Amino acid sequence: MHVWWLEAAFILGGAFAGFAVAHVSFAVMRRIARRANGSFEKAFLDRLGSPVAGILLVAGAAIADTFAGVHLNGRTGAVISHVFSIAFVIAGAWLAFRLTYVFEDAVLIRLRMDQADNLRVRRIQTQIQIFRKISAAGIIVLAVAIVLLSFGSVRAAGTGLLASAGIVAIIAGVAAKPAATNLLAGIQIAITQPIRVDDVVVVDGHWGRIEEINLTYLVIRVWDLRRLVVPISYLISTPFENWTRTSSAILGFVHLDVDYTAPVGAIRERFEEILRSSPNWDGTVATLQVVSVGPSTMQLRALMSSVDSSRSWDLQCEVREKIVAFLRDDYPDALPRLRLGTSSESN
Repeated sequence: MHVWWLEAAFILGGAFAGFAVAHVSFAVMRRIARRANGSFEKAFLDRLGSPVAGILLVAGAAIADTFAGVHLNGRTGAVISHVFSIAFVIAGAWLAFRLTYVFEDAVLIRLRMDQADNLRVRRIQTQIQIFRKISAAGIIVLAVAIVLLSFGSVRAAGTGLLASAGIVAIIAGVAAKPAATNLLAGIQIAITQPIRVDDVVVVDGHWGRIEEINLTYLVIRVWDLRRLVVPISYLISTPFENWTRTSSAILGFVHLDVDYTAPVGAIRERFEEILRSSPNWDGTVATLQVVSVGPSTMQLRALMSSVDSSRSWDLQCEVREKIVAFLRDDYPDALPRLRLGTSSESN
């Protein structure tokens, strides 16, 4: 007669021993990494601590069950062995899933996003994030398939299903067409990169930054902190503006309607003074021209450059405000006004 509770005690003891080994080992390694001030090493341990502890826990329980000397025979023993096999698959998939994050950390930790022109960094970050998500999805699908195939009934059913696989594939293909389209679009974005993480874009009239790129959708942080969720297939098939496609530098402009008597030369000098005193101007482009004339006013366009779109917006507002104040204080007659005149014919 087998003592089931003794078998359970051995299994629990082995699981506890494996968990304790993992806990002590990672605690020592974290202390070493903290003393060495290694940010990557600390992130590495944080990512892998839990899955490694899970693997050692399962391994300890399996070893204890094997060498306990008290074995449950028959169906109960087979069930326990099957449970251990499934647990190993799940723990291994968990470890592989976390390793994808470790690979991402290893690449991105050496890159700096706080540069003014971080085009190369954003390109690498976009590729790494998308391929990490593809790899993680593949790991999950593979783990689920292995677990299901470990059941004999599933394998037997699979043989019969092969006969109707063509019909099932057609039905599944039609049902999953939107998801498959977005998934392929996500892979296309990772390779061709029409957009990248932190790009400044205008999509359907919404201005914002690419905050997150997933396999089937992306998240745009709009200027007022709302989040716009857009299917990736929409961007592949619809035109949109990317203000940082090749560089973060951008030109801003301000239109001013003034009277025909406005001193364009004096306005141009004041415009250049404003730019020279502003930290938002990058010192590259500064142009003020008359670009249009109307029945009662002419239109000036002030063109200026900045290192990125945020600074450009601040610079445009600053120029607009200060030039209007300059005209109001020094040349009030140059502001737009409506002229009314009469004419008489002499007899």
